[in-house]
Amino acid sequence: MKMAKINIKNLFLGLLFAGTASLVNAQTTKVDTATNTTTTNTTTTATVQAGSNSTIEGLKKQIEANPKDTDALAKLAGAYQDASDWTNAVDTWKKISVLLPDWAPSYYSQAYAYQSAKDDANAKLAYEKYIATVKPEEVEQNKKNLAYAYFYLAFAEQKSDPAKAKEHIAKSIEYDPTNQDALKLSKTLNS
Repeated sequence: MKMAKINIKNLFLGLLFAGTASLVNAQTTKVDTATNTTTTNTTTTATVQAGSNSTIEGLKKQIEANPKDTDALAKLAGAYQDASDWTNAVDTWKKISVLLPDWAPSYYSQAYAYQSAKDDANAKLAYEKYIATVKPEEVEQNKKNLAYAYFYLAFAEQKSDPAKAKEHIAKSIEYDPTNQDALKLSKTLNS
């Protein structure tokens, strides 16, 4: 089982990089310096969306055949995120969390999808679950994500529970002392 978790973690990291590359390709713009106008490369965007839909459909069929295929589920969740389909992304990450309840990245990804969907209450709960699920031996490799999760919690609680927000922002800065947004929020909370 440990080998499967390592492969899934590697897959998740790969999906993050692949998703970033897809986003860069999808948002290519050209500037015509003669007329000073900007045009979006809609062919690339349409191709990425069409590819995304066929990817999603292919992964859905694969999961129908094997509903416990966590690799396929993670790819499907990533494809939904690439397509900005936050509802299905959250639902798919939740399925992974049921199959792998100790795998913290699934909770972080749920939080990201909730946050992207503007569902702050559920994003907060998912970030809290992520923090609680990261094992001590995994802290080092998760420092940036932990820093962001704590920053999000501090930001969300700054008005309702300033004392708790101060605790969260201190943890955020502990994990990433270079995060300028966290440093600014800390300064605001402590003034």
